[in-house]
Amino acid sequence: MPETPIVTAIIPTRNRPHLVTRAVRTALSQTYPCVEVVAVVDGPDDLTTKALAAISDERLRIITLPQPVGSAHARNFGVENAQGKWIAFLDDDDEWLPEKTELQMKLALNSAFRYPIVSSKLFARTSSYELVWPRKLPCSPLSEYLLARNAWSYGEGLLSTITLLFPKDLYRLVPFRPDLRRHQDLDWILRVSRQDGTGIEFVPKPLAIWHQAEHRSSISTTANWRTSFEWIESVRGMITERAYASFIATNVAPQAARQHDWGAFSFLLRMIWTRGKPTARDVAVFMGMWFAPQRIRHAIRRRGR
Repeated sequence: MPETPIVTAIIPTRNRPHLVTRAVRTALSQTYPCVEVVAVVDGPDDLTTKALAAISDERLRIITLPQPVGSAHARNFGVENAQGKWIAFLDDDDEWLPEKTELQMKLALNSAFRYPIVSSKLFARTSSYELVWPRKLPCSPLSEYLLARNAWSYGEGLLSTITLLFPKDLYRLVPFRPDLRRHQDLDWILRVSRQDGTGIEFVPKPLAIWHQAEHRSSISTTANWRTSFEWIESVRGMITERAYASFIATNVAPQAARQHDWGAFSFLLRMIWTRGKPTARDVAVFMGMWFAPQRIRHAIRRRGR
C-alpha cells in the first residue's frame, strides 16, 4: 500500500454512457497520485457498461447492480466496495477539475477536525452562461447557510455533492438515506454535521463543473412539491426557523407554482408564518415564485446575485 492515502471517487450512473465516460475521465485525470474510480451502474445497462469498459485504466472498477436502486443506494454500495480511506462523489453528468483531489487532500490531512468534510467552489454551467458558486463561504448556522437565501438568485450558499471529500469512516457512521427521492445531499450534510468531530473545510476556488442542462429532464424539474415539503418537515428539529421558512419560499413554492397547484399557495404561506421566521425578502421571493414572469426569474438567475 502506498503511504499516500487512496481517494475513491464514487460515480453512480444509468443510461448516460456519453456523459459518464466524461465524468470518469476527469476523475482519472486528477493530479493527486492515488485515486481509484468506482462507477456504479444502477441496474442492467449494456451501453453504459460497454462505454465504461472501453476506458483502459486499471484504476477504474465497474460495478453493475442487478436492478435499479436509486443514486443514494448506489453511492452507499460504492462506498462499501471502496478501497480508499477517503471518499468523493461525482455525478455522471458533471466534471472535476484536475487539481480538485490534490488541493482538498492537503486541506483534509492538515485539518483539526477528526472527520473533515472538504468542499469547494464550482462552476455552475448552462448552455448560455457560467457562474461561480457559492458566492458565500460556509458559516454558522449551517442550516441557514444551506437553506436560507439573502439574495434574489441561487448560488449564495452551497456544499454540492460533487465537491465533497470526506473520510470513509464518517460515511459508515452516517450514510445517505436510500428512502429519499430528493434532497439527499442536504439531508446528509445536516445529519453528518451533528456527528462529533465533524467540521467543514473549504477550498475557495472552483474545483468542479456542475452542468445544469436546461432541457434535460431531471428529478429537480419533475418532482412534486409535496416531496420537498415532507423532507423539510422531517428535518425541522435540525434546522432554524429562518432556514425552514426560506426553504419553503425558494424551493417548495417554485415547484408548486410550476405545477399550478394554487391550493398550495395559502397552505405554504401559512407554514412559513406559523412554523418559520421569514424575512421580508423570503416573503417577496415566495410571492415572486407565483406571480413574477418566468423571463424575469431567469434573468435574475443569470445575473447570479
